[in-house]
Amino acid sequence: MQKFLGVLFLMAATQTIANEGSLLDQDFRRLASNDVVNLHDSYAGKVILVVNTASKCGNTPQYEGLEMLYQELQDDGLVVLGFPSNDFLGQEPGTEEQIQEFCRLTYSIKFPMFEKVTVKKGDAHPFFARLADASGTYPTWNFHKFLIGRDGNIVAEFSPRTQPYDEDLLAAIKSELKN
Repeated sequence: MQKFLGVLFLMAATQTIANEGSLLDQDFRRLASNDVVNLHDSYAGKVILVVNTASKCGNTPQYEGLEMLYQELQDDGLVVLGFPSNDFLGQEPGTEEQIQEFCRLTYSIKFPMFEKVTVKKGDAHPFFARLADASGTYPTWNFHKFLIGRDGNIVAEFSPRTQPYDEDLLAAIKSELKN
């Protein structure tokens, strides 16, 4: 029994060390809420599409495709995570409550949305700095996409111009969902 407990302790310690360096080991407030979510605890083992969003951008209609993608593939393990950002020409100027209302009323967004953050190089929230370090690219505009595999590592990143149903993005997502 003592040997068994020792093995369990070693496994737990190893997992704790592994999680400390995890890309997903980040806490965020849900949009317009005081609820805090740890991305690792909530989404470990999922295929994650991280998107920095804005409500007054030429790319804003991508919300529709992102929600469709989420609805279509969430049962297979995909989650889309939205992070509003006002970094590019002030295209997300509203309060979190206004952003939430816009997303719900205009695009019926149900995928998880989180607090407004900075994503630009030099001022990026630590999560986006880690995404940039892992992918080699910081967002250069609204609706930049980072794909994270079930193992919690970056699989690919996609430019803001990449539409949610782009064949390369879809192929990468579906490939990860098979793992």
